Amino acid sequence: MTTANYRRIVLKLSGEALSGEDGYGIEPSIIQSVARQVKDIAELGVEVAIVVGGGNIWRGKVGSEMGMDRANADYMGMLATVMNSLALQDSMENQGIPTRVQTSIEMRQVAEPYIRRKAIRHLEKKRVVIFAAGTGNPYFSTDTTAALRAAEVEADVILMAKNNVDGVYTSDPKVDKYATKYDQLSYMEILNEGLGVMDSTASSLCMDNNIPLLVFSISEEGNIKKAVVGENIGTIIRGNQ
Repeated sequence: MTTANYRRIVLKLSGEALSGEDGYGIEPSIIQSVARQVKDIAELGVEVAIVVGGGNIWRGKVGSEMGMDRANADYMGMLATVMNSLALQDSMENQGIPTRVQTSIEMRQVAEPYIRRKAIRHLEKKRVVIFAAGTGNPYFSTDTTAALRAAEVEADVILMAKNNVDGVYTSDPKVDKYATKYDQLSYMEILNEGLGVMDSTASSLCMDNNIPLLVFSISEEGNIKKAVVGENIGTIIRGNQ
């Protein structure tokens, strides 16, 4: 019988991972694939929390470059994450997975407000919890949200699912044909070498709280389960090595 290496995880999905080749909007086949994969690991007894970005709908950085106030642009990005979270919740509940969306900005008509103890209780009852609206504050990324929520709910690992790369490389493998993939790294190496896996705030938060991070590709169905059961995929990042 297959057993999981982790009791509780935070799955970090970029908004772009839900958009497919178009790079915008939500691709139904991809969001359904994510739902099936989450069901597979939930059936192993893994407690699953999810943080999803909103870059397939809106990026605060783009708005800022257009001349918008940065805070307003970021709040729009938070709302985009709520749209993705509700779509993901619907897809997972169609798979029979009990799911709750909790938002950092209150919108009680569509989701629960984020309450740490309630989130942990949902996880203990084997409900998938989707954390939406980032941290509720501008200037913070959803990578930082994933690190913060992982620390708060005492997750064993953050699984960072990418749609265009299967791990961390010395440089962009789409540009540099000599780029090589790392099997493992430390957070200090990530920060010192500027590898851009996640922003420095998120990296520091993970390092300070000793939260491992596994970066892998979501483009192949079944990879989430492979990551959970400990197969050798992606790049694992831990504290100082």
